[in-house]
Amino acid sequence: MSTQTTWLHEIEDQFGSDIVAIDSDIREKLSKDYYWYSPVLNRLLQGVKAADAVVLPRTEAEVAEVLAFGYAHRIPVTVRGAGTGNYGQAVPLQGGILMDLSRMDEIIEIGPGYARLQCGVKLGVIDRKAREVGQELRIYPSTYVKATVGGFVSGGSGGIGSITYGNLWDGNVLEAVIYTMEEEPQRLVIQGGELFNYIHNYGTTGIMTEVTIPLAPRTEWTQAIAQFPTFERSMRFGEALARDERILKRLVAPMEWPIPSYFIPFAKVIQEGQAAVMLEFAEETLALVEEHAQAFGGSLGHIIEAKNYRKTIGVSDFTWNHTTLWAMKTDETMTYLQAGFQIDRYLEQIELLKAEYGDELFLHFEWVRSGGAVTPTALPVVKFTTEERLYEIIGFCESIGVRIFDPHTWVLDQGGRGEVGSMERKKRVNDPRGLLNPGKIICEL
Repeated sequence: MSTQTTWLHEIEDQFGSDIVAIDSDIREKLSKDYYWYSPVLNRLLQGVKAADAVVLPRTEAEVAEVLAFGYAHRIPVTVRGAGTGNYGQAVPLQGGILMDLSRMDEIIEIGPGYARLQCGVKLGVIDRKAREVGQELRIYPSTYVKATVGGFVSGGSGGIGSITYGNLWDGNVLEAVIYTMEEEPQRLVIQGGELFNYIHNYGTTGIMTEVTIPLAPRTEWTQAIAQFPTFERSMRFGEALARDERILKRLVAPMEWPIPSYFIPFAKVIQEGQAAVMLEFAEETLALVEEHAQAFGGSLGHIIEAKNYRKTIGVSDFTWNHTTLWAMKTDETMTYLQAGFQIDRYLEQIELLKAEYGDELFLHFEWVRSGGAVTPTALPVVKFTTEERLYEIIGFCESIGVRIFDPHTWVLDQGGRGEVGSMERKKRVNDPRGLLNPGKIICEL
């Protein structure tokens, strides 16, 4: 096994300064992501040592060569896209090599109903190019301007569009090219159910270099902010809209007051004390959306016409975890949770939660389809005091049947990824020395 000094010289000699960076500023910058959304992760990860070297491969061949080098020298390799993840996915817990794949940004093919892409293509670029030929992304995160497709598939789950198309594992990945970390890395082409082991895996089971995603027909989207006198009415409206098959939609996101007050660019159009629902729907269904709002005692207080789509700040810029970001800008003590409420008792669960915690927790929901079923998911904004109090709130949520997907851990097993046994077994095969992003799955080699 080579010493650190030896292998650093060897990797520079083998790959050159065009690919390898050992400058301390670059290493420090790229060894972080958006984990500061969590005060728990911020405390735990602030002092983690940066990667020893950053590599920026331009081709699959270079990815394979770097993986073979790391395997031979027993050096950990942590993969990174744009670093917009919130859970420390891209933080190299054991140093070693940080592999930044942002240079691999070729749109290989946009065909009827699909796009084949190198992992470093930004989602905003894909959507723009797809819309030019009458298509568009099905789902994307609120960070889509910066986020890469490989980073989203490997570190995300759902986002804008999930109300219609579900999460990543609901058919929103068609194929992936994966490299193993062995003496001679293999190039695997993964399809079907096997993709489960490579979606939201933080690069622990293999390095994704290429991905094929489905596209939807281009739609002209109207955005709007619906407003209601109570949060309950906003939620009932959201469910009715989510279930209405006549209305094609990308976004149905109810926000309890005072969350809407954090959205400074919309301060003049959101009424004091009103619950707000951030909406994106097909242009021709505006009248149907207005009917639903009126049925629940609300109205559309602000509308952005489809002709202005992407030409101005949009309502989707205030949803998903951008909601948390706007809250943090107003009150730096704010953090968040990720939660799944029960469709048949979510109003009861909301009442129990508010009765217990009041203004310590404000509710933000995102209606989605999970496994085809309409589901009330939530990213509540929480006033952080101590870790003990935070986990007390989590415990209470779970005691009333609200499932928490803990955003304050970098461990896949603990963060609500679900059953990771299959992923662990795949890691043992694809990464026999346990060098791919070590520490992100508890039951490793």
